[in-house]
Amino acid sequence: MKNLLSLVLDNRADKPRPINASKAQDSASIYVYDVISADWGVSAMAVIDALAQVGDAKTLNVYINSPGGDVFEGRAIMAAISRFEGKTIAHIDSLCASAATSIALACDEVEMADGAFFMIHNASGMAWGDKTAHREVADLLEKVEGSIVNDYTKKTGKTASQIADWMNAETWFTAQEALDNGFIDRMTTDKKKAKNTWNLAAFENLPDQLKHPPDPSDETQDKPASAGFFMSAANTNRLRLAQIV
Repeated sequence: MKNLLSLVLDNRADKPRPINASKAQDSASIYVYDVISADWGVSAMAVIDALAQVGDAKTLNVYINSPGGDVFEGRAIMAAISRFEGKTIAHIDSLCASAATSIALACDEVEMADGAFFMIHNASGMAWGDKTAHREVADLLEKVEGSIVNDYTKKTGKTASQIADWMNAETWFTAQEALDNGFIDRMTTDKKKAKNTWNLAAFENLPDQLKHPPDPSDETQDKPASAGFFMSAANTNRLRLAQIV
């Protein structure tokens, strides 16, 4: 618990960030390049506002590089994307973990860069109080996991038991493994190197490629090309581990 609280403080951000909606002719793009959170990072309201700006586009490209975040905020984003009338395509550029995976799967098609990672795991949360309070949180987490398992089985065709085993093991899929198991529809031809741009130490099975802590002085961290308003790398690497799923 002490380590988890330390990581929450370490990854705390100052304010929510925009998601850089843009439109070119019939195609629109948004970038989920941060933690999923109503308080900092990418919020459902930010996505909803962005979609209102580009709602008449025929195709929506959703670019993802996120460690996940608040499951309920993520599901609100999923609903917003599902209501988009045009075609939706998720592009996993580097990291698509936890709650971010459900956002990717809400799109009609999912493509993933060779070198990126796709991670699924059990729902997590904090509880405070007596045994009754802890049981209530455990029951809620179990219900949350049921809805997540349902999302994954619909996309992959795998059994709920297989999905649950992967979630229990905190499974990190390479692009090829994600394709082989039905989580994505295709891999992109351009090979990219996944970068650790967040403090991910709370995860138990972190791949070697992501174990190096972020370097605050490194301004080469993955960002959308037109994201001039994004904060510096020292301030973008925030992770709300208290509610990550």
